Amino acid sequence: MQRRSLLALPALLLPGLARAQVTPQEAPLVVASFSILGDLVREVAGSQVRLRTIAGPNVDAHSFQPRPSDAEALRGAALVVRNGLGFDGWMDRMVRAAGYRGAVATATDGITPRMMAGHAHNHSHGGGAERRQNHSVGSRQVPDPHAWQDLRHGIHYVRGIAAALAAALPAQSGAIQAAAGSYATRLEALDGWVRAQIAAVPEARRKVITSHDAFGYFGAAYGITFLAPQGVSTEAEPSAGDVARLIRQVRSEGITAVFLENMGNPATLERLAREAGVTVRGRLYADALSEPGGPAASYEAMFRHNVGQLVPAMRGGAA
Repeated sequence: MQRRSLLALPALLLPGLARAQVTPQEAPLVVASFSILGDLVREVAGSQVRLRTIAGPNVDAHSFQPRPSDAEALRGAALVVRNGLGFDGWMDRMVRAAGYRGAVATATDGITPRMMAGHAHNHSHGGGAERRQNHSVGSRQVPDPHAWQDLRHGIHYVRGIAAALAAALPAQSGAIQAAAGSYATRLEALDGWVRAQIAAVPEARRKVITSHDAFGYFGAAYGITFLAPQGVSTEAEPSAGDVARLIRQVRSEGITAVFLENMGNPATLERLAREAGVTVRGRLYADALSEPGGPAASYEAMFRHNVGQLVPAMRGGAA
């Protein structure tokens, strides 16, 4: 009897540890809308969950079209994580179409968004060709959804995701909160590194041209002016006047930092660089991570890659 009691003692003393052991088959499913959120969930939850990322690496979440299999994945999910602020509105439609009734975490909840000019676009109304009416909506202020481009907001994302995961997986909440705390500490250190790198560039040189307007939060946080022929969405079509104004600005201000992004059509930016007489310096990652093994396979790696590209280009070093 005494021996049996001693053998049972570890389980009695460590019930939390016993509950925390989750096999891959038993792990709850968490669905993230796009690759950056998927990486944050992976850092916070690790093997405590099975992760499904809908818009994966190098996939443009602005124009993503979910498949029926994506909606089907939601039916067994314990938690859905989305960005919000209009970035992944297709996720909301997918949730409704799948009849999902579980928890949804919106990473930007609690963040005061930057506002920016939205480009003109067309809407269609009516039930058939004879009733369809197209009209143009002019420039207006819209929330900028790319809040993850400021690492301080990234830390806010992590804390919100951790709270949602802990609520969905109460038996693993201790491990989740510990992982989130460690990850937030790393992101705070990375934020300090980014600031130190950018501070080494003279303020007058901190101007960058990118494909679309995805770096507003980055610019506001770290003191860089970002200019783009496209607006907030990669689907926006820049006007000839917009491109011509940027060409004149590149020439007059001696801007040397011109970058493509890892998605979208490069033709407009390549034309701008050619006509302005500058060189496209490389590729930045804004809305999606790279494939595993690429230069921006994680949220942290994305910042290190982008800053490593931006600093020498702003200084005007050889391409």
